[in-house]
Amino acid sequence: MNGDARYGTLFKCLLALATCVHPGLARAQAVEHAPEKIIIDTDIGDDIDDAFALALAVKSPELQILGVMTTFGDTEARAKLTDRFLAEIGRPKIPVLAGKATATKNQMSQRKYGEVTHFAKTSHADAVEFLLQQIQKYPEEITLIAIGPLMNVGAAIDKDAATFLKLKRVVLMGGSIRRGYGDLGYTAPVPPMPEWNILNDVSSARKLFASGVPLFVMPLDSTQLKMDEVKRAFLFSQGAAVTDQLAVLYHLWGQETPTLFDPMTIVFALRPDLCPVQKMHIAIDEKGFTREEPGPPNAQVCLDSNAEDFFRFYLKRVATP
Repeated sequence: MNGDARYGTLFKCLLALATCVHPGLARAQAVEHAPEKIIIDTDIGDDIDDAFALALAVKSPELQILGVMTTFGDTEARAKLTDRFLAEIGRPKIPVLAGKATATKNQMSQRKYGEVTHFAKTSHADAVEFLLQQIQKYPEEITLIAIGPLMNVGAAIDKDAATFLKLKRVVLMGGSIRRGYGDLGYTAPVPPMPEWNILNDVSSARKLFASGVPLFVMPLDSTQLKMDEVKRAFLFSQGAAVTDQLAVLYHLWGQETPTLFDPMTIVFALRPDLCPVQKMHIAIDEKGFTREEPGPPNAQVCLDSNAEDFFRFYLKRVATP
């Protein structure tokens, strides 16, 4: 045995001994490398960006998806759509939960996708109960990714605010701080306006911002990420299970250029450097405006992002076999 080999063997023995003497070292190493536990709360089925967000999550081994909750409108139809997506890509064991249905005139553009009945579960457990149970099981460990109107969030806070506060954090797509819809950073400025996820349940949004849970916000300012034809052609030509299902849902959506608002929340969970945040106090008025005001910070907000860096990360990750 040469000298290098002897030193290598000695190092391994010492490491093994340290782990035996200090079992906490092994536990700490395991925690450090454990996937981050997330729950996704989504109104998948209307705009297409929710599906793109879910696709990134399932393609990211750094994340452990404890469940996907549906919110807003026909939540059972959204849950069935999610059932099929997860089954088609080989992840049928991820729990899918339905929030309370709400009245809406919104037509789900991708509803037909979920009507292929052999994929759909016969019923779905209650989203709010599931969320609170998971927080109790894993206190301070779960990141809630909120990419739809906040009905489930508000209901969970109403039911058990103390448990909700034991979330590790909430990463939210919502709000419009300095830029409104259509302000892409190179066009004429568009003033802030009520954003969809906040506007559709202002009361729940106010409860979230007042809850005290660590809150990271991806507003319109940083999420108007246009997926052009070149990027779509690349992604949809990969022939993989995830990219094939995205292509199907994209065509059911029936429009041309998606704006990937929601995937920025997943990107932030994986690569926070791609959407740097700053502490702010955000107040929400009765019309759904999210205004920056003086006061103690209640959120960390990403006001800008680089679209090319975002898509370079997103496309490489989702297209990778």
